[in-house]
This record gives sequence, structure tokens and C-alpha cells, in this order.
Amino acid sequence: MTGKNGIELLAAFFTLGGDVYPFGPTEISPIPFKDRVEAAAKVGYKGMGLIHADVQATAAQIGLKEMKRIVDDNDIKYLEYEFLSGWYLDGERRAKSDVMRTEMLEVAQGLGVRNLKIAPGLGSDLYAPTEAEMTPDVDRMREAFAGVCRDAAEYGVRVVMEIMPFSNVRTLEVARAIVEGADQPNGGLLIDIWHMARGGIPYKDIEKIPSRFIGSIELDDADADVKGLLWEDTIYHRRLPGEGVLKPKEFIKAVQNAGYEGPWGVEIISETYRKLPLAEQAKRSFETTMAQFK
Repeated sequence: MTGKNGIELLAAFFTLGGDVYPFGPTEISPIPFKDRVEAAAKVGYKGMGLIHADVQATAAQIGLKEMKRIVDDNDIKYLEYEFLSGWYLDGERRAKSDVMRTEMLEVAQGLGVRNLKIAPGLGSDLYAPTEAEMTPDVDRMREAFAGVCRDAAEYGVRVVMEIMPFSNVRTLEVARAIVEGADQPNGGLLIDIWHMARGGIPYKDIEKIPSRFIGSIELDDADADVKGLLWEDTIYHRRLPGEGVLKPKEFIKAVQNAGYEGPWGVEIISETYRKLPLAEQAKRSFETTMAQFK
């Protein structure tokens, strides 16, 4: 359902993906695609997230046309597709990224995807990224981002780059220099409350971003203390909105003040939450998030 205030929610892939997580042994959901879409629609979600490995596995089983039919039959209006990395590198890593880019854009066009989500630089070893990997080459990334956007435009797809505190794009200044500098009509930022809070970025700073460069938003929550490394905290210990200390209502207000009017993503990645039954995941994530808009 759409809230009385016009709010529409999108369940990111890991919110309803079952017992899988980023950087894990697999990113292929153990839950059939149809079941996930129907569970999302039943509680009121109007959007869903997709991830490349899972899309490939599902398409191999039922085909893209059947996936599109399932999405349409359940009135899912918005799709987001993750996670393209290596798009600004060179050599073999860039070659692999370019192949994945084409694959993802072809799928995105076939399914009617709204946003292609792309990653900042995370380092080849999450436990020990090098200084060079964590130092952004803004000029290079700006030019490469513009190239991804131009390619995506040919498929009718928008591109959003995520800010992450454990990456080479961990400040709004760097993120804006890349995305606003590229100045593409289909290019913007993906802003997740967790990454903003853990990165020490004041929510009020979001209000300084021109609204056309805010392409996607993700809501969740967290405890006061970081458990383990930052990237471990984000994939094992997120909380449902309102059940932590991140003050999602304040974040939402800042985003609204910036002029954002799109769907609101919900990304819950937690080692306890992901083991819940699908119906409970859908219901709890939807209801706790919608409550933040009251």
C-alpha cells in the first residue's frame, strides 16, 4: 500500500532475501523469487531490490519474461539492481566490470529497473584495504561515472552511487564532486542512513544536495556501538527502523527538506533478522519503517 502521506517503500534485496548477506558464500536467495515478490506486495511494498547473482540464477530457472510478469502481477512499481563495482578501474578488473555492466543493463531494460546501484571502491581485501585503494581519484571517478550514466541512458536506466564509510567515497564532499561533477541527467547518489550515521555525516548536510542528485534512499537502524569492523557491523547487526539509535525520523526530515520525492528503500541486513520467516521479515520491515513517517 501507499501510505496516507504518499510514502511508497521499496524492499532492498537483503531485506527479503532470506539467509544470505553481502560478501557471504552466496548472494543467491534460498527463497523463490515469486514468493519474495508476493510477500512484499502483500504487506504493501511498491518496490523491490535485485542483486546480480540472484537474478542470473532466477532467470536461468524461469526466464526474464516470467520474472517481469511476476513483478507486474504484484503491482511492484520500482526495481533497483545492485551492485556494479570496478567501473572506474582499469585492466582486467575493469574488463570484468564492463562485461557485468552490459549484462546488468540488458536485464535492467528487460525488467524495467529504475536504478542501477554502483559501488564505491571497497578494496580488494576488506580486512586490509591499501591506502591507494581508499584514496579516491575524483577526476577519474567523475569521468567513469559519467560513462556509466551514458551507457545506462541507452537502456532507460538511472545510476546511483552509494556512499560508504569503509570505502574511498566516505564523505559527501567526495561523493558530490563525482556525481554532481559528472552532471548526468540520470545520475545521482544513493544515501543510506546507516552509512551516513556511521560515517559521522550530519543529516542536515543532505539538505545541501540539489534534489536531482538524490537518486535513492535507504532506511534502517543500528545500535550505539559498532560491533567489529564497520563492514562487519553493517552486514551482521543492522536494526529495524526505530529499534536503534540512528534517529530515522530526523534523517527522513532532512531528505524531505532536500526535495526527494521517490520511493524509500528499506535495507535490513542482520544475522538474526535474515533467519526469520519471510512473512515476518516483510511485515516487520514494512511496518517499522512506515511508522517513521508518522
